[in-house]
Amino acid sequence: MRRLYPVSEETPGQAWSLADLADAYAYPETPSAQAPRPWLRANMVSSLDGAAQHDGRSQPISNATDMRIFGTLRALADVVIVGAQTVRQEGYRPARAREEFAARRAAAGQGPAPAIAVVSASLDLDFSLPLFTSPLVPTLVLTGAAASPERRAAAERAGARVLIAGDGARVDPARAVQALAELGHTRLLTEGGPRLLGQMVAAGVLDELCLTISPTLTAGDAQRIAGGPSVTVPRRFALMSLLEEDGFLFSRYRRS
Repeated sequence: MRRLYPVSEETPGQAWSLADLADAYAYPETPSAQAPRPWLRANMVSSLDGAAQHDGRSQPISNATDMRIFGTLRALADVVIVGAQTVRQEGYRPARAREEFAARRAAAGQGPAPAIAVVSASLDLDFSLPLFTSPLVPTLVLTGAAASPERRAAAERAGARVLIAGDGARVDPARAVQALAELGHTRLLTEGGPRLLGQMVAAGVLDELCLTISPTLTAGDAQRIAGGPSVTVPRRFALMSLLEEDGFLFSRYRRS
């Protein structure tokens, strides 16, 4: 893998260890240890023609290096936020502890693995899945105040912790971020799907986008990485880094 931006003196094509990737994707330092600000980053992959998925899944447009970065970003996060539809389509499982990142997580005051936080207004989820019944860290469920009491009880019986992050039947992205921060989760990562990311963009809560551009063409009518409500004025992000390997581009943008 080689770094295209910012330009450096490293040897082109050098092998990158997991520690190198973790340093490259480190969360920004918080200005105050007493009141750390939550930082929300998204990690997505897109084909050359803008598709975030193929046949409903992201795996066909990914590659091994993309998955290494995927795992590294997870290992740096306190919590991974994911939409209910993505949980259903991608067969989400609990995050696992990884020995390679154990010392780094311990030094940052983190647990052995990130929690998974599922965003679902309807709570139409299969609570018998391992994601809910056997995670290393209890799974969180973010929902609205009008969610079915029966479904909330089912989630809690399965071992999940339910957080109310919206009035009525919807989840407010800003309240979701705040609810997680109040639990001490300030290093936030969302893996989508496109509808959830679109809501976060529209709400103005996204701080960073890690986007893999896959050298593939899919055609079809797959969603792009962010869908849903439009913003009044396009939000400007600044390029922080760009890596390349085998035609895949691994970009990192931050809010300007």
